[in-house]
Amino acid sequence: MRPDILNPLFAEVDTLDGVGPKLKKPLDRLGLGRVRDVAYHLPDRFVARRAVQDLDEAAEGEQIVITLTPTEHRGPRNPGRGPHRVLAQDAIGNICALTYFGRAAYSAKKQLPVGEQRWVAGKLERYGDVLQIVHPDHVLEEGGESLQRLCEPVYALAEGLTQPKVGNLAQQSLAILPDLPEWIEPSQFEKEQWPQWSDALKLAHKSENAPARDRLAYDELLANSLALMLVRADNRQRRGRALVGDGSRRGRLQLPFPLTGAQTRSIAEIEQDLAHEAPMLRLLQGDVGAGKTVVALEAMLVAVEAGAQAALLAPTEILARQHFETLRSMAAPTGVEIALLTGRDKGKARESILIGLLDGSIDLVIGTHALFQDSVGYKDLGLVVIDEQHRFGVAQRLMLARKGKSTPHTLAMTATPIPRTLTLAQYGEMDVSRLDELPPGRQAIDTRVVGQDRLAEVVEGIGRHIGKGNQAYWVCPMVRENETDDIAAAEARYAALKERFGDTVVMVHGQLEPGLKDAAMARFANGEAMLLVATTVIEVGVDVPAATLMVIEQAERFGLAQLHQLRGRVGRGSEKSVCLLLRGEALSETGKKRLALMRETQDGFRIAEEDLELRGGGELLGTRQSGDTPFRVADLEQIQRLLPVAHDDARLLVERDGGLSSPRGEAARILLYLFERDYGVQLLRGG
Repeated sequence: MRPDILNPLFAEVDTLDGVGPKLKKPLDRLGLGRVRDVAYHLPDRFVARRAVQDLDEAAEGEQIVITLTPTEHRGPRNPGRGPHRVLAQDAIGNICALTYFGRAAYSAKKQLPVGEQRWVAGKLERYGDVLQIVHPDHVLEEGGESLQRLCEPVYALAEGLTQPKVGNLAQQSLAILPDLPEWIEPSQFEKEQWPQWSDALKLAHKSENAPARDRLAYDELLANSLALMLVRADNRQRRGRALVGDGSRRGRLQLPFPLTGAQTRSIAEIEQDLAHEAPMLRLLQGDVGAGKTVVALEAMLVAVEAGAQAALLAPTEILARQHFETLRSMAAPTGVEIALLTGRDKGKARESILIGLLDGSIDLVIGTHALFQDSVGYKDLGLVVIDEQHRFGVAQRLMLARKGKSTPHTLAMTATPIPRTLTLAQYGEMDVSRLDELPPGRQAIDTRVVGQDRLAEVVEGIGRHIGKGNQAYWVCPMVRENETDDIAAAEARYAALKERFGDTVVMVHGQLEPGLKDAAMARFANGEAMLLVATTVIEVGVDVPAATLMVIEQAERFGLAQLHQLRGRVGRGSEKSVCLLLRGEALSETGKKRLALMRETQDGFRIAEEDLELRGGGELLGTRQSGDTPFRVADLEQIQRLLPVAHDDARLLVERDGGLSSPRGEAARILLYLFERDYGVQLLRGG
């Protein structure tokens, strides 16, 4: 149960003054559904202003506060087209135009009556030979309030919200902050000279206060580390069952390649974990094409040899089907019974799979989240393998772990190499195995950067490529963080390529009906279609060895990790493969470095580390929406600097104050609820 002291913070946002149904929509778009969310909606930046007596004191481009007296209103020559200008004088007669566009002109007429002095705050610019302030931030009769706003917060907005409105809601939420006990270790708190929790929030809304921001980021990192540690501690106390295989099934495997050293090492680590009663929690990090599937199959066969069942959970139906085909062909000589279960299976087919899982006649099952629906039961689930781990939250992993008689072992896999710092942030509850070698016989992918102006040449090249009977991918740009625009761009490109190459072109994107998506993928996989046009849905797991050319349009819009994932869709057979990165005209310095790095290396772990460096405190790994960071307050720089300390502090708390029963432990329990990491608390006995 959430502690009562936090209830005011978890009240709905419409309990704040001035929030009705109309305002609730844009607030929801920003994820501000409760008072707590508003309090933690920290300003993106601050505008610092200087109060000046007259315009001679001010510099162009400067944010100023000044008293002006309107002398004339000039509307546009054609009504509704062009700006509304208010000419105004300063104390010594200099003229400045206050310029308004669109509907804002109506308020200008009311706010700025001719002949009456007003305090005006905004950015001073020049238009031709006239000084102007476009859409002043504030126009006030009295100077008091605007002069207090010499440092003003600027918040992220959604359509329908204004800065003053969000600022007002933030102030209301800060006014009802409860008095919470301190959860930070006293010596750490003292050393950093951090403010108390509620003071830190208030200061962070007021100015660029680094200690306040750091304290709030540290709180979030501490809550995350603590929750993951409690999951881990709980897991160690749970009774699982030891799974020891006799090698009878694995001995019959006939793999196309000999195992790499990294695969052999990882299999040994997994075998060792499975042999213990405490359930395994291990993350298998493998670069693109490093052979994670083989390692997972070996682990699942150990479970079957020990008389248990294994389940493999994939994030999408395309991936689940693909894993099913791959594993079925690899495991054919072993005689294990494999089934596929997705949300689309209905009627008798579904029923027979459910019966097979219950009576134990199915050894391995592969599927989407349909695997942990209430209607699905197992005779004896001993091992759960989760592919593309970051798509599933800790809470979902725990749901699946409750499906066995005893707690099943868990092996999570990710094809996104993650820098060590972030591995700790996202997977602090897991042991990690890394596949950092590629199987023998894989050729390096030839990566080239080409300007968008050579598009016609690239299309000709595709023609020659598919004319020789080879297949290719064309990945469409990420337009914005908006899937609809991405799909519009993909459909336009598909139409143009289809006109040129006919029915040999197919398309897949996120909003396509599952049946159509599968049909398109099947045509491409079996070689009927030669060119697959796609959005980033093919980023992970699509495996067509005959595809040897990848074109990524507007490559500078993608994160490095994503480019690396996409490139990994080619080079999967023994043929030489090429990846063309089409770049737009305006390329930033970071964009140049990113594309240069892609040309230079195929080491995913190096790319991930460099990606972190290049991004600095900006956007996080890939794009925000891929769920690659569990944090809202802490930025990348803070994660790197503060996470190791927060992690050590969490360990101290769990090991020294076992079970959060000390006074600081009680405070930490409140912290877990505050950051909604309460699955950690719920695992505690009686928590």
